[in-house]
Amino acid sequence: MTMKNVFFFKDQEFAVFTSAYAPAEDSFLLAESVKVEKGSGVIDLGCGTGIQGINALLKGAGKVVFSDLNPEAIRNAEANVEKINLQERAEFLESDLFDKIPEKFDLIIFNPPYVHSEKKELKDVDGGKDGREILDRFLEQFPGHLKDNGKCLFLQSDLNGISETGGKLKKGGMEFEIVSRKKLFFEELLIFSCWKG
Repeated sequence: MTMKNVFFFKDQEFAVFTSAYAPAEDSFLLAESVKVEKGSGVIDLGCGTGIQGINALLKGAGKVVFSDLNPEAIRNAEANVEKINLQERAEFLESDLFDKIPEKFDLIIFNPPYVHSEKKELKDVDGGKDGREILDRFLEQFPGHLKDNGKCLFLQSDLNGISETGGKLKKGGMEFEIVSRKKLFFEELLIFSCWKG
């Protein structure tokens, strides 16, 4: 539970624990793209430091589930939610994607690990072969956890097959649009907004 860094968001300082993913361009792009209905039920999947869930709470979410496979990330998100004193509207769960999460949500937010890696050495950013291993599992699972009028926002790099993602969403009965883009040195980051067709 060692703190390695801090990040600034909404004019506040938050902690980054040693093994949690430190928010970067991708995190802030996703946060900027999120719109939250007052009182809605939200999940910050793969929450890391909790930036997406904190953003949802500050925008008026009624309840946010912070979930991550990494127990230290859960502790990190919990500590950061305490800083904004909104823990009564937060729940913290250790889960591999939706494995331990039965409920459905008004809004699902996910910034999946997307770096190409064959050896699984990159931990919090490792997307496996083609950078799609976790994303593809998520695309199969999330429609079953979305309420009928709900939305899902997730981030993807253009290096990982945008048309493949679009095809999988359509196959899963989802409509979608790309609501934000950011060009970086060697890739473009995109935010997908999805809803049931």
